[in-house]
Amino acid sequence: MGCAPSIHVSQSGVIYCRDSDESNSPRQTTSVSQGPAAPLHGLFLHTDAADATPPSRAGPLGAVRVRRARAELGSGSSAGSAAPAATTCRGRRRHCCSSAEAETQTSYTSVKQVSSAEVRIGPMRLTQDPIQVLLIFAKEDNQSDGFWWACDRAGYRCNIARTPESALECFLDKHHEIIVIDHRQTRNFDAEAVCRSIRATNPSEHTVILAVVSQVSDDNEEASVLPLLHAGFNRRFMENSSIIACYNELIQIEHGEVRSQFKLRACNSVFTALDHCHEAIEITSDDHVIQIHRIHRDSGDNSQTEPHSFRYKSRRKESIDVKSISSRSSDAPSLQNRRYPSMARIHSMTIEAPITKVINIINAAQENSPVTVAEALDRVLEILRTTELYSPQLGTKDEDPHTSDLVGGLMTDGLRRLSGNEYVFTKNVHQSHSHLPMPITINDVPPSIAQLLDNEESWDFNIFELEAVTHKRPLVYLGLKVFSRFGVCEFLNCTETTLRAWLQVIEANYHSSNAYHNSTHAADVLHATAFFLGKERVKGSLDQLDEVAALIAATVHDVDHPGRTNSFLCNAGSELAVLYNDTAVLESHHTALAFQLTVKDTKCNIFKNIDRNHYRTLRQAIIDMVLATEMTKHFEHVNKFVNSINKPLAAETEGSDCECNPTGKNFPENQILIKRMMIKCADVANPCRPLDLCIEWAGRISEEYFAQTDEEKRQGLPVVMPVFDRNTCSIPKSQISFIDYFITDMFDAWDAFAHLPALMQHLADNYKHWKTLDDLKCKSLRLPSDS
Repeated sequence: MGCAPSIHVSQSGVIYCRDSDESNSPRQTTSVSQGPAAPLHGLFLHTDAADATPPSRAGPLGAVRVRRARAELGSGSSAGSAAPAATTCRGRRRHCCSSAEAETQTSYTSVKQVSSAEVRIGPMRLTQDPIQVLLIFAKEDNQSDGFWWACDRAGYRCNIARTPESALECFLDKHHEIIVIDHRQTRNFDAEAVCRSIRATNPSEHTVILAVVSQVSDDNEEASVLPLLHAGFNRRFMENSSIIACYNELIQIEHGEVRSQFKLRACNSVFTALDHCHEAIEITSDDHVIQIHRIHRDSGDNSQTEPHSFRYKSRRKESIDVKSISSRSSDAPSLQNRRYPSMARIHSMTIEAPITKVINIINAAQENSPVTVAEALDRVLEILRTTELYSPQLGTKDEDPHTSDLVGGLMTDGLRRLSGNEYVFTKNVHQSHSHLPMPITINDVPPSIAQLLDNEESWDFNIFELEAVTHKRPLVYLGLKVFSRFGVCEFLNCTETTLRAWLQVIEANYHSSNAYHNSTHAADVLHATAFFLGKERVKGSLDQLDEVAALIAATVHDVDHPGRTNSFLCNAGSELAVLYNDTAVLESHHTALAFQLTVKDTKCNIFKNIDRNHYRTLRQAIIDMVLATEMTKHFEHVNKFVNSINKPLAAETEGSDCECNPTGKNFPENQILIKRMMIKCADVANPCRPLDLCIEWAGRISEEYFAQTDEEKRQGLPVVMPVFDRNTCSIPKSQISFIDYFITDMFDAWDAFAHLPALMQHLADNYKHWKTLDDLKCKSLRLPSDS
C-alpha cells in the first residue's frame, strides 16, 4: 500500500488528488466539505492509482492487476484545517489507509491495460488515446455506478462531477469524448442548461453527450427527443442500471459517433498541415488523377484550393500522392513543369468570383459521390461554365417557330450583318422647348379628361380613351395626376410648372407614328407601375426614393423608340448600335436621352433642387430599372427574383395569413430586384389587361413587327422574326407563345409577392381567347363574326 495522495482544492471547488510519486498532473478528484454546515460537492476521477501490483505478479504480459480508488470524503474541518475526516467505506473489498488529510477506500478489480490504439483511415495510420468519459450525477446511485463499472470494463478513463461548475471545469481540462448527464430529475441541476453550457465551448464540437432519462410508465406517452436535441444532446439513454446495458451503450457510441469524430479531427489536422505548407500541393486519387491543386500565398493571406483534371503518373503506384510540386519526379513532362509557376500566380489571385466558389464546392462533393451522382455533377459543371446561365435553350426538334422568332428578335442583339445598309431614324433631341405649347395646370384640365382620370387608380383604366381625348398626349395628363398622388414634386423640391414642362418634353420625344412604342405605351407602363406601388407588400418594401425613381423610369423607359428592335438596329449598323457596342442599344439610349433632355433646360430640370447624393442615387435607380426592360436579361431577372424574394418569403410566411410582410426592407439588393421585376411586369402587362385592351395592344405590337419585317426585306437585312409577315402571321399563335415563354412564369412570381388576383384572372381569360382563335385556325385578333 502506498501513502494517501495529496489533495489540492481549486477555486471552483474541484478537488484534484495527485499521486505522491507523480508530478503535478491531476489524477484523482474527490469531494470534501468546507465545514460541517456547508458540504461542497466536487469531482470524482476513476484512475489507475500508483498502487499497482508489481510486474512480477501481473501474470501474462500486458495484463495488470490495478487497484482502482473510488473515495468519498466525509465532513472535515474548515478550510485550512488539518483535522482528520471520517468516512464510510463501500466496495466489494474494503481496504483503507489513513493520513492526516483524508481516509480513502480502495477496491481491487481486474482490468485490461489502458493503452492507445492504432486506427487506419485510408492510407493514414493514426493513434487514438483511450476514451475519456465524464459522468455528471448530483448523487451517487445505481445508475451512476452502472456507468462507472461499464467504463471500467471498457477500459475508459472516467470522471464524475457533482455540480455544473465542476463538470465544466473538468471538461475544459480533459476534453472528454463522451459525457453522460443525469436528466432524470431537476432538483439538483438543470441537465439541459448544463449541456448547453458545455456546447458553448470549442472542445465540445467533437464530444458526444448522452442524456439519462427516467423510464416511461405504460400509462404515459413517450416524450419527444427534440427538446434534448435542441439542448445539444446527441443521444438518449433510458434509465437502466445494468452494467452490461451501460457498457453496450458506451461501446456503440465509441464505434459510431466517437470514431467518426476522430476521423473528422484527423482530416482537419491534414488540412491544417496543408494550410501551413509554403509550397504548392497536389492531392491525387488512386489512379493518380489530380483532385486538388493547392497554392499558398507568401503574403500571409488564406491559401486557395483549385480542382484540376490532368493526370500525373507517379512512381509510387500504391499510394495517394500528397506532395510538393517542387519535389516532382524528374520524369514529368517539361511542359508541365514550365506551366506551374504561371499556374501558381493564377491560383494566388485574391479575387474569387462566387461562381468559382460554387464550382469548387461541387468538385469537392464529387469526390465521395456515387458514379451516377458524380456524372450528374459533371453535367452541372458544364452548364455553370457557360455564359448564358439564365436563358432557356430551345430544342432543335418540333420547336414553335413563333417562340423561336420571339426569342431571336427580343433576346439577341442580332449580330448577323448580311448587308452594309445603315438604318438611321429621326430623333427629336434637338427640338426646341420654346416651340412647345404652354403646359396647362392640373386645375385647367378639361372635364372629359378629368372624368377619365378619376378612375386612374383602377387596373381596368382605359388608356386608349385617354389617348383619344388628349389627342395622343396621354402621358402629360396621366403623369400630372400620378406624380401628384405620390408627392413627387415635394420629394424633388420642384414646382408643378417644372414637372409639367418635363413631362411635355419627354412626351414630345416619343414617336407618335409608332404603332406600339409611343407615349400611350409609356403612359400605360406608368399607370401599371403606380398600380403596383399601391400594393401593400410592394409599398412596405420600398422607400419614397424608390417610388419616385420607379415612376420616372416608367415615364422615360422607351423615349425616342424608333419602332424597331435591338436586333434590327445591330443588323443595320445604326448609329446607336455603333455608339453602344451592340449591347442594350435602345435601353441605353432611352436613359441617356432622358437625362440629356432633363438637364439641358432649367425650366424642365426636375432634379435641379436635390442634393448631389440624392441625385446620384436616384439616377442610378432609374438607369437600373430602364436597363432591366431589355429582354436579353429577362430570365436572369426572373430567376433572381424567385430565388431571392419568393422562396425566402414563402419560408417566412408559412402558416401565416399576413400579406404585408415587408420582404426586402433594409436589404438594398432585394429592393433592386423588386424594382426591376415591377417595371418589367409593367412594361409587358398587356396580356393581363381586360380583354378589349389586351386585343388592342396585341394588334399594335403585331403591326410594329410587321413594319419591321417589311423594312428588313426592302433593305436586304436579316429577317429576325420571319413569322411576323403580315401576309402569313397568326397573331393568336404569337400571343400564345409570348404568354407561355415570357409572361406566365414572371407574373406567377410577381403575383406571389404583390398579390394580384385580378390580373391573373385577366391573363387566364385572355389566354383562353387566343387558344380558342388558334383552335379555330383564325389568324386575326377576333373571329370574323365578332368583328
